[in-house]
Amino acid sequence: MPAAPARTPLSTATVLAAAVALADREGIEALTIRALAESLGTRPMSLYHHVAGKEAIVDGMVELVFGEIALPVPGPDWRAQMRLRCTSAHGVLLRHPWAAPLMQSRTAPGPVQLTHHEAVLSCLRAGGLSLPLTAHAYAVLDAFVYGFAFQQSVLPFEGGGPDIQALANDIMAAFPVDAYPTFAEFTRDHVLAPGYAYEHSFEYGLGLILDGLDRASERGD
Repeated sequence: MPAAPARTPLSTATVLAAAVALADREGIEALTIRALAESLGTRPMSLYHHVAGKEAIVDGMVELVFGEIALPVPGPDWRAQMRLRCTSAHGVLLRHPWAAPLMQSRTAPGPVQLTHHEAVLSCLRAGGLSLPLTAHAYAVLDAFVYGFAFQQSVLPFEGGGPDIQALANDIMAAFPVDAYPTFAEFTRDHVLAPGYAYEHSFEYGLGLILDGLDRASERGD
């Protein structure tokens, strides 16, 4: 009889990685100590040797997610660095759609999260932005990045291509086109046009925000 595969020894790192994987598969609502223990092939009480409880697990998960985001490097080209950081954060939030509310709500930030905030603030300040404009920039950029990722995660299609074309055709077939001519035009001539992808609006919107912040910095805001 073949031997059972060796189980990965439990550690704080393996417990947190399993928690992230569980939330990615089933959503954060599915994360319980029992479900996590089952995914690791162990008993719930065994987890408490490595984590203090569910809140500590969630704090650790948030640290892991922040650790996936590229850090901006302080310097004169703050726009390029913030574009890199925001694009990276957008991709991370799409991989972990459960994470955005938790990343904004934890009251005990860990060293990875604090390092992230320090890097972003340092990048904006090194680029010449005033303290008030730095505050506006961080708030507006994160509102856009987190909000866009949330909206994208709940859309009934992914990207562009056949999925959105089939959905758009179904929607248009369900209402009288003459009653909603602008919506019909938008769907027919833009959404169904070759090369359309909802993702393109992220890059465009991010560029608009960075342009506006650049102009505000030049005005001395």
